[in-house]
Amino acid sequence: MKDATAKQRLVRLLAEDKETINSQTEAAARRDFSRVAKEYFETDGELLFKVEREKNAYRVQIGFSAVRVKNFTPLK
Repeated sequence: MKDATAKQRLVRLLAEDKETINSQTEAAARRDFSRVAKEYFETDGELLFKVEREKNAYRVQIGFSAVRVKNFTPLK
């Protein structure tokens, strides 16, 4: 019976590992992508961040509105 419990626990852990993003990871990713977006753009509003499971991969959508592009200007 102990082997069945260990097997069930392993199956659950493997299933959880393949789940979509957990809340802690999503919060960290939102912060990081938002920070990077703000380095290149003057953003307006919230960052769109969506993760969906598709067959053997994930579809990740990131979007935001920007009011200005922060172009790099070389110093001469």
